[in-house]
Amino acid sequence: MQFTHSEEQQLIRASARSLLAARANAAQRRATLGLRAGYDPQLWRTFAELGWMGLAIPQAYGGAGLGWVELCLLQEEQGRLLVASPFFATSALAAPLIGCCAHEAQRQSLLPRIAAGELRIACALAGADGRPPLDGVGVSLESEGQGFTLSGVSDFVIHGDSADLFLVLARAPQSHGAAGLSVAALPAGTAGVTVHPHVMLDLTRPMSRVEFQGATVNRQQLLGEPGDAGRGIEQALDLARIALASEALGGAEYVLEMTTGYVKERMQFGRPIGSFQAVKHRLADMMIEVEAAKSAAWYAATVAQERPEELAEAAAIAKSYCCDAFFDCAANAIQLHGGVGFTWEHEAHLYFKRARATATLLGTPAWQRERLVRHFAAGSSPTPIF
Repeated sequence: MQFTHSEEQQLIRASARSLLAARANAAQRRATLGLRAGYDPQLWRTFAELGWMGLAIPQAYGGAGLGWVELCLLQEEQGRLLVASPFFATSALAAPLIGCCAHEAQRQSLLPRIAAGELRIACALAGADGRPPLDGVGVSLESEGQGFTLSGVSDFVIHGDSADLFLVLARAPQSHGAAGLSVAALPAGTAGVTVHPHVMLDLTRPMSRVEFQGATVNRQQLLGEPGDAGRGIEQALDLARIALASEALGGAEYVLEMTTGYVKERMQFGRPIGSFQAVKHRLADMMIEVEAAKSAAWYAATVAQERPEELAEAAAIAKSYCCDAFFDCAANAIQLHGGVGFTWEHEAHLYFKRARATATLLGTPAWQRERLVRHFAAGSSPTPIF
């Protein structure tokens, strides 16, 4: 297993960091928060021109044919600057769902449009109670004539109010766990689908509550076989968890850099506060967490590419540890910045809120650790990604 980044991968990181520093810095992020769409459409078009959305999509489907390591590098760099973008929802969540669950004809139809930046996809995964998938699917799928109907509620749908297409996890009646699950593809504006935008704690990642009131779907709109998507969904969600872990790593690393720079400049009693032993200890703890999170995230991304039989284990470890590290670093950053760290004008609170929100997405760190125990007890078998 190759655990260091190649020269090509380092170039991807460098070019992404340069672009985002110019196009998604703190001032531009503040401006984006006021946009109705919740992201910068011009930056999204730039991502498409650079081929970012198709980076991990095979060349047979119009993508660049690289892998999850490269996609996670982009996630890491976007996490550093809290980039508000449908990139995660579309390329790191929806694309794996299609790749793992859809028939070949459906892949040929959808993946090239994702790679070209023509589709922004929102994934309706969890119910109103917020339990992580697959436990918390809140939409039911029932047969009706030659087709199916969707009824129920899916909450905390990322970029749900600006999506072109919804991928909806739905459960057959009287089914549980991974059994009886399907993924339905519904264009935005479908009759019987109502989107209610939330006012979220994390201002940089808009979410919505989506209600399905007898929305009709035909057989072609179900990815793969009806009721048989559970295993593919689990694998796609693990890939997305690894991408989220990389994003959390980027945020934690930036928070450490930001705080280190501040304590070198902030003077107290005639000396920089970074010279005080207590502050040095805090920074040392943050650095240890960041370095350990880096190992977990980079290893998990490599596992996703090379060892699918270890995917569930690596995803649970990376998601739990990286999210905890991000939250701890963000909390320490606010305290070490002192009074200014608590103000609306400073960006520390945005990182703290993103850290808290990211930890709950696709299962909290505690839930991931419980899942890890169940995984060791039950074992697993590999499934191809595409």
